[in-house]
Amino acid sequence: MQFVAASKLRRAQESTLAARPYSELLDDILADLASVLSGDEHPLLSRREKGKRLIVLVTSDRGLAGPLNTNVIRFASKEIVDYPGELELVSVGRKGRDAMRRARVPIIAHFAGFGDRPAFGEVLPLARLISDEYEAGTYNQVDVIFTRFVSTLVQRADMLGLLPIKPRAEPRVIPGSQFIFEPAPEIVLDELLPRYVSTRLYQTALESTASFFSSQMVAMKNATENADELIEDLTLSYNKARQASITSELIEIASGAQRR
Repeated sequence: MQFVAASKLRRAQESTLAARPYSELLDDILADLASVLSGDEHPLLSRREKGKRLIVLVTSDRGLAGPLNTNVIRFASKEIVDYPGELELVSVGRKGRDAMRRARVPIIAHFAGFGDRPAFGEVLPLARLISDEYEAGTYNQVDVIFTRFVSTLVQRADMLGLLPIKPRAEPRVIPGSQFIFEPAPEIVLDELLPRYVSTRLYQTALESTASFFSSQMVAMKNATENADELIEDLTLSYNKARQASITSELIEIASGAQRR
């Protein structure tokens, strides 16, 4: 399992790192748009005071990955306990769903894990659900809790604020604080904003997959080393017991010969 995880990790890591520049640039564009536009131009740009919070928890379907799922579930549990208002949850992956069910957290939807090679099309149903519910005014905040891939040895539970789109803290100097839209603002935003939601969810799926294989590879390496140490200890104990048994038999044979 260690070697299988290592072989899959390389592909997952390459996909994650390759997708990051596109995702980060899209974040920059949307932060600029949010600085000069509001909910009047598109519902996904709305910032509301009232409403429930939605948390999307991304875990794996499988275990044997060390503390990976435990850490992200603990992170989500702390967010849920500390939040004073009303919230609901969407689970991605069986491990997170089972943990939240035991904690009696309201789950409005569940999606299976994205497998070993997440495809962009797999996140579209989840993205559509989030976009539709936010446009309907059901939620005023949508956050995604997932495991961010830092390196082969480091994976960190993290939270991404998906909606509302936050404007840039220090807006760039844009002449007239306006953008030129072609063909029209509503057409561009109708195409761009749903793609932003899908892209950010796809990036979290890639990060979580790379983190899973990294953690599994390390966990299986540690398990192999522990098994080798255990085998050595048991072999030594077996040899000692066998030697003691042989010595005891030799003593009994020598004692019998002396009696004769």
